[in-house]
Formats: sequence, structure tokens, C-alpha cells
Amino acid sequence: MLSESSSFLKGVMLGSIFCALITMLGHIRIGHGNRMHHHEHHHLQAPNKEDILKISEDERMELSKSFRVYCIILVKPKDVSLWAAVKETWTKHCDKAEFFSSENVKVFESINMETNDMWLMMRKAYKYAFDKYRDQYNWFFLARPTTFAIIENLKYFLLKKDPSQPFYLGHTIKSGDLEYVGVEGGIVLSIESMKRLNSLLNIPEKCPEQGGMIWKISEDKQLAVCLKYAGVFAENAEDADGKDVFNTKSVGLFIKEAMTNHPNQVVEGCCSDMAVTFNGMTPNQMHVMMYGVYRLRAFGHIFNDALVFLPPNGSDND
Repeated sequence: MLSESSSFLKGVMLGSIFCALITMLGHIRIGHGNRMHHHEHHHLQAPNKEDILKISEDERMELSKSFRVYCIILVKPKDVSLWAAVKETWTKHCDKAEFFSSENVKVFESINMETNDMWLMMRKAYKYAFDKYRDQYNWFFLARPTTFAIIENLKYFLLKKDPSQPFYLGHTIKSGDLEYVGVEGGIVLSIESMKRLNSLLNIPEKCPEQGGMIWKISEDKQLAVCLKYAGVFAENAEDADGKDVFNTKSVGLFIKEAMTNHPNQVVEGCCSDMAVTFNGMTPNQMHVMMYGVYRLRAFGHIFNDALVFLPPNGSDND
């Protein structure tokens, strides 16, 4: 009887210790989860006009000159018609734009990455850009040739963001525990994020060339994994009304969806007035976008923009 009581007490004591250990581990895990949650993406909004008007005219002019955006466009030979359209349209508004190709293409000037793998192309393009332009540009915008970008809206969105901080912006997507910026809407990195990424490119444990997995993941997810090790986390870009400004669809598709879902509010239900990108564009659609965004004007109507971004020196932009 005494032996049974002793065994019972030992069981109770061991059970109590086990429960305490599980509870403690649970708290450690929960605490760690909270820290990770703190770093998860949040919603960054563009500045409002009232904030800009508080800045003096001289400061506004200085700001417009200080924002320099370097554009990276990843292309393949099969993208030649899109490549031509991108070159003739929105990239003229970048402070500098360069095309990074999977192989040498005689038709257009590009930087040959000598690989068909999109993640290796992206890595090499970021390294090239950082090594060559780290002292000349404070923001780096990467896009596919199916993307149309309004660079002035990008600069406006970034106006109150400090490039010496680790920004990683665009249209965020959640995949399991990973939060990443989808390449379809374009990816923006500050110079600080570029610096951190560059420091990891030669550390395969943290930023592997092939991902080190049985299955292959997309290049935008691979980028997010590397940046996460560098303490850089995805942030969704929105306007003051909470609408996305980096879009992964074309304007036409957005309007079609709005007509179905919001027939009485097609415009309001479609897109942000401060949209930065649209994706899934054909070459003809890019030229139409260029006409609508930059060339079409209502005679006699004055746009009271609080800030003007001057075109790059020597640019033939619209």
C-alpha cells in the first residue's frame, strides 16, 4: 500500500514538473511568436496633400531632386515585344533603368545574367545594382516586363520614407508563415535593404542560390526568405483609403471586376488614384496607359499638385 502511495506521489510530482515544463516552453514559444508578429508586414500609406503643403517650397524642390529611383527589369528573349514597349514607355521616367537578360540579345542593350533561372537572375541583378550604384540611388525598383509603373507616384509614396531604414515594399502575399512582396506588382527596396541583402548573398545557409529544398520556390519568395534573415520584412503599400497601390492585375481586369462586383461604383471600386503599378499588360496596353497617364490633358484644367518630380537629366520622357 505504501509502495503504491509512493508511486502515486512520484507520478503526481513528475506530472507536475512535466506540465510546468510544457507551460514554460509554451510561454517561450508564444513570446517568440509575438516578437515575430511585431516584425510582420504592416500597411504603409502614402503621405496626404496637407502634410506636403506644410513643407516649404524650397524644401519641396530639394525633395523632388533627392529622390532617385533605379529601375531593374528582368527579361528573357521571348519577351522582346514587351521589352520594346517598356523601353519606349514608363522606364523613361526612372532616374536610370537597365534591363537584365537571361542571355545576350542583339536587338536591345541589356546586361547578360547568363542564366535562365529567375532567382539567380534576380540575385545577380541586385548585386550588380548595389555594387555599381550604391552611392548614386537610394531606392531600387524591380519589375517584370509585363508591369507598367508610374514612377512619379512611386516617388510620392516614398516621400516620407527614410531610405537609410530597411524598407521592402509592394503588394504583400502570405504563404504559410512567409510574408513576401509579389514580383508581379513590382518590388521596392531601400538602399539599406540592398546593403543587408548584399551582405547575405555569399552566405548559402541564409540566402542559398537554389533554396536548398526538394521543391523549387518562386524568386519573390526566395528574396523574402533572404531578407527575413537580414531583419527586413515585407510591407504592403496603400493609399489613404487603404487601397493597394502596387497592383498585380491590369487596369482592364480591375474595371471588369468592379463592374461585376460594384456596378454602381465602378471607379471607386476599381483602383487607387495614386496607383504605382499594374501588371499583366500587353505592349499595346502599355502604350495606351502611357497616353492616359502622361499625355491626355483636359484643356484649361490646372492640376494643383503640391510637389513636382523633375525628369532625369537628358531624359526624353513624356
